[in-house]
Amino acid sequence: MLIIQKFMKITNFYLPTLKEAPAECDTVSSKLMFRAGMIRKLASGIYKWLPLGLLVLKKVEQIIREEMSNIGGLEVWLPHILPREIWDETGRWNLYGKELFRLKDRKEAEFCLSPTAEEVITDLVRYELRSYKNLPKMFYQFGVKFRDEIRPRFGVIRAREFYMKDAYSFHIDEKDAEEYYNKVYDAYCKIFQRCGLNFVAVEAATGAIGGKFSHEFMVIKENDEGFVGEETIVFCSNCGYAANVEKAECVNETKDLIDKEMQKNLEEVYTPQMKTVQEVSNFLNERYEKFIKTLVYVEDNFKNVYLVLVAGNYEVNEIKLKDVLSSGNIQLADSELVEKIFSVPVGFLGPVRIKLKDNSYNLKIIADYSAINIPNAVSGANKKDFHLKNINFKRDFDVDMISDIRKITKNDLCPKCKSKNSLKFSKGIEVGHTFKLGTKYSKSMNATFLDENNKEKYFFMGCYGIGVSRIVAAFIEQSYDEDGIIWHPNIAPFLIYILPIDYNDTDIKNVADKIYKELIDKNFEVLLDDRDERPGVKFKDADLIGIPVRITISKKLLQGNSVELYIRKNKSKIIVNIENVIDKIFETVAMIEKI
Repeated sequence: MLIIQKFMKITNFYLPTLKEAPAECDTVSSKLMFRAGMIRKLASGIYKWLPLGLLVLKKVEQIIREEMSNIGGLEVWLPHILPREIWDETGRWNLYGKELFRLKDRKEAEFCLSPTAEEVITDLVRYELRSYKNLPKMFYQFGVKFRDEIRPRFGVIRAREFYMKDAYSFHIDEKDAEEYYNKVYDAYCKIFQRCGLNFVAVEAATGAIGGKFSHEFMVIKENDEGFVGEETIVFCSNCGYAANVEKAECVNETKDLIDKEMQKNLEEVYTPQMKTVQEVSNFLNERYEKFIKTLVYVEDNFKNVYLVLVAGNYEVNEIKLKDVLSSGNIQLADSELVEKIFSVPVGFLGPVRIKLKDNSYNLKIIADYSAINIPNAVSGANKKDFHLKNINFKRDFDVDMISDIRKITKNDLCPKCKSKNSLKFSKGIEVGHTFKLGTKYSKSMNATFLDENNKEKYFFMGCYGIGVSRIVAAFIEQSYDEDGIIWHPNIAPFLIYILPIDYNDTDIKNVADKIYKELIDKNFEVLLDDRDERPGVKFKDADLIGIPVRITISKKLLQGNSVELYIRKNKSKIIVNIENVIDKIFETVAMIEKI
């Protein structure tokens, strides 16, 4: 059981609150975490956690630990410095790119600082977990992770060093892996509920970690104006469908073939210096949806070239495109490279009679469903300053692959219930991510067990992460007011704040100390403000650090043998007889959790 600080006097604590946050703070949470004395910056994306912040962090950690243990998770402690060899086995040493912190030891051996632990946990089980009789198993750890973000921002939400819980499960087959995945999914919901978060679980892209499917757990805010959510999610107000916009499916509304009677003859139009859909649309007086937007993507070796087609009113979803092509190494070609490959300037490319400059490239044409169902479409003529009108699929061009490769919009049908005008978009902060990995890592690292027939089989794996430090900031982003943070009782650094107006006054001090001791005896977490400070300073600090219940003790209140209980969340005040204060605290705490 993790030991959490139960009680403290401020003069023995370290609580350096600030009137103003540093200028570089770019979110509500980072401003309040600095001002409340929770964190301090050491370098870009690297933070020191002070006692008050660490108390909250450890509360969140303990909630996660309890729920992971409840589903049979076994806690381990894995290294933070990982050798290159195991990353080469999975091919991720190069795939991870510049986000990976790399270093060499004195013998010139290469290592990285752990951004994730799929390789090291798979390395553990391939030597020790040998029989199907010992499966399933799930291991989890809490630890610091490192990612060299190109632009660290939002305080601890997108930092280069962060605190995370990662877990990995091992199974005999896909069915067992899916059953356990659902257990973890339910446990995650309990964790975020216990932390007081308003969240939604959404379908998500698997990214560099891989796997067949995944879910992100996103903290959202009902009125997200000013909300710092770094990702966008789409959800259906009709059926409850939710997905990250990178993953959200677009309903295929294509018709079989365009009616030949509708087709018009191709027409070449002079469009000098008009490269964008907007420019040509205005010039031809045609709607954006009549255009076939043509983009060029290349793989790292520049040998494989993809002509990507999408309707002019949509955008290509590069995450979907990478999944369709089974390649994480494609990138949008710049104007210089496009001319080198096709001898045509950017903006004048099109699918009709497209030709390579030479045959050293491998060309494939990939079309979104939206691009093949436009009657008499407009696109580039593969000739500088010219576009073609009346382009029709099959008659004028063909493609190698048709797939859903565009970004979803508010005008799309719901992918699940197919209802119209039901899609809503919201910002979200990712606090958890679950993946069903399958055999991706066990195959690449040759991690096997013996089944009931004594035959070697690859483990089916699951992967489950939670950003512990992110939860702290994400909670603040959705729970604050003009005065400061408003903590949920389950993750508050302390539950009760005792505020004696003048601790040097003997009568006030005696009552404050008496209540302090009684609350400690009842196992409450209490912070006593015993500073020789002005009342205004104490009240401002109490509101700023956001402890759920405040007990105010003043000379005037003591004349009536009473104290004041203040509820931080709804700012309500109750005058309570000193003799009844402990009983009233029990009632108040129970009430707060329902507000």
